[in-house]
Amino acid sequence: MSRRNKLFKFAEMLTFPNVFENPNFHNPHLTGLNGEAVEMKGKWNENYFSNNHPLVLELACGRGEYSFALGQRMPEKNFIGVDIKGARIYQGAKKVLDAGMQNVAFLRTKIELINHFFSPSEISEIWITFPDPFLRDSKANKRLTSPRFLDIYRKILKPEGIIHLKTDDPKLYEYTLEVLSESEDCEIIHQDDDIYSKALYDETLEIKTYYEIRHLADNRTIKYVRFKFKH
Repeated sequence: MSRRNKLFKFAEMLTFPNVFENPNFHNPHLTGLNGEAVEMKGKWNENYFSNNHPLVLELACGRGEYSFALGQRMPEKNFIGVDIKGARIYQGAKKVLDAGMQNVAFLRTKIELINHFFSPSEISEIWITFPDPFLRDSKANKRLTSPRFLDIYRKILKPEGIIHLKTDDPKLYEYTLEVLSESEDCEIIHQDDDIYSKALYDETLEIKTYYEIRHLADNRTIKYVRFKFKH
């Protein structure tokens, strides 16, 4: 994408009512429509969705394929896709607006900052869909299922809240299982190292992101872990 095209899309995204941004990662505050400052922590359902439906996050959402598809399938839930890349969020947010969907929004920020934007027990579920596996051991703490990030999720999930990981990377899959087995308060609900080799455990797993389609074309197997924190 050319710089001119990217700047145009960023300017257009300021007019999207379903996009919230943290423009300065050193100062965790949010802006909304037309760059106006907004306070959403603990108030997402009240201030944006105007209902009390369960709130679900898609982390490292990319183009927001999962948020979009889940929102279509489950109008009784609210979804927020979170990513640091504005150009990717633009695509998902525009698709949601064009479809007239009211239960999907997007948040541009670093995932390690989400505690600044969600209150304790505000989130019912978290989806982590094909995140960067950070294969070098020296970068393990950047993996979205590392103990560092699990501590973040603990603070915002409701009791018995569910976390889903969908990945093609065997190292991230095995790493996640190891971290969960070593965490006393984590309970693995389901794990599968090849979800398409049998009947799907959950029909929502049939949703395919841009990256998953590419991985399947390369004959990679798709892995899935569902877990929760015990309370």
